Amino acid sequence: MPLLTLIFALLLNVVGLLGFFGTGATHYTALIPCALGLLLLVCGIAAQKEHLHRHAMHSAVLVSLIGILGTVSAFTKIPLLLDHAAGDKAPAYLAKIATALLCGLFFLLCLRSFIKARITKKQ
Repeated sequence: MPLLTLIFALLLNVVGLLGFFGTGATHYTALIPCALGLLLLVCGIAAQKEHLHRHAMHSAVLVSLIGILGTVSAFTKIPLLLDHAAGDKAPAYLAKIATALLCGLFFLLCLRSFIKARITKKQ
């Protein structure tokens, strides 16, 4: 999971930078996915140390949950994107949707890993 955390950190940073430059590099809120990515990067690096692994991965899940809760409202903008009515806000909506999807997928993968670890521990 630490490697997967680092991959998702990189992907969130890419989304943040694309969103920032896609909106004309004027809206600094487009860099929020980068902040989530940096937090995941720290968690992924910390998780590589055995004594920090458990705490770091739980922290990573918390970061992803915050990312989900902060971006899930973007799915209400999908009809605007499909109707080409989003205008100049389309890159921002796409970045927010991508952030929500990445955080959601990472959350589910972590949840699956936690369940698998619990089952393995019981056996």
